[in-house]
Amino acid sequence: MTDAEMMHCPENDRQIDRLRAIMHRLRAPGGCPWDAEQTHASLIPNLIEEAYETIDAIQREDHEHLLEELGDLLLQVVFHSELAEEAGRHTLDDVARGISDKLVRRHPHVFAQSDATTTDAVLQQWDAIKRGEKGHEEKPFLHNIGKGLPAILRAAKLQKKAAKVGFDWPDEHGIIAKIREELAELESAHSHGNTTHIDEELGDLLFSVVNLARFRNTDPELIMANANAKFEHRFAAMEQHLKHQGLTLEAATSEQMEAAWEKVKKVMGQ
Repeated sequence: MTDAEMMHCPENDRQIDRLRAIMHRLRAPGGCPWDAEQTHASLIPNLIEEAYETIDAIQREDHEHLLEELGDLLLQVVFHSELAEEAGRHTLDDVARGISDKLVRRHPHVFAQSDATTTDAVLQQWDAIKRGEKGHEEKPFLHNIGKGLPAILRAAKLQKKAAKVGFDWPDEHGIIAKIREELAELESAHSHGNTTHIDEELGDLLFSVVNLARFRNTDPELIMANANAKFEHRFAAMEQHLKHQGLTLEAATSEQMEAAWEKVKKVMGQ
């Protein structure tokens, strides 16, 4: 595909081929210096950022922005595939073939013969097929679960996986009691000034809070994102309140900030 064809590709042509051609041109001699310097490792921050920006658009139900973010996310897949193809490892077609084959293989209730007719049965079947494919039948049950995920997301995934074999609380009351227990242990560690123990108990407390969110079928990452947004909004309101008093954040005392915080909290009703 020529440069002119890449710039003016008819709508009925395969746009994925146009995207691949553009990526190839950017990496080729005489292309873009920045793109030419990138590696799988250097692109990790971009991949994470684009994934989270896509999530943000979904959560805000910003469908127009979601279209753009899905494109940015797709670019990351195409970029990594281009790097792999240059190294002679695999191509974008290999990536697409691999996921297509996996989807067919793991959905025998659709593409073959299987008695799985409910969501729970389908998920159990998926896990069984996955463990068989990866040769993990003899590995620990939680082997490699959520590997590479941020810690909060991985905690929820580990807990969800363990719950599939019945390792779970019968109700929320048990988890809330566990949270209180972990908080008491944290307070004890803090009173003894044991820094290592404090960190450990903080981890246990966070893990238990994530467990409560998971038990309630709520995404702990989404809960944390909402809490972040709430804090950001309230902090901005506090800052504005201080400005009306002729104060900046830097000049205000902690007592003045606390008073302003409580004021906006009451006004916002949260």
